[in-house]
Amino acid sequence: MKFRKRPVVIEAHKLGDDGWPDAIWQGVMDNRIVLYLDRDGLKRVTGHAVIKTLEGEMRADVGDWIIRGVKGELYPCKPDIFAATYEAVEG
Repeated sequence: MKFRKRPVVIEAHKLGDDGWPDAIWQGVMDNRIVLYLDRDGLKRVTGHAVIKTLEGEMRADVGDWIIRGVKGELYPCKPDIFAATYEAVEG
């Protein structure tokens, strides 16, 4: 049998971009993301983040996307996989 992935609109943000959205801050506050930051505090990611997922801890490097799944879970995605899997939508 063959199956097609259902179309789902997701929220995603690139790790290292300035102006992190509330979704990422909520993940930090919920202790699901451990950020390794510079001395200026929560301004800019300098190396990577560790995201606590259902499958265990996963590393996200600067430039990776952090995706909020359909159940509110957070997980990282490499840029090439993200580009092959997702496309921008209006709104």
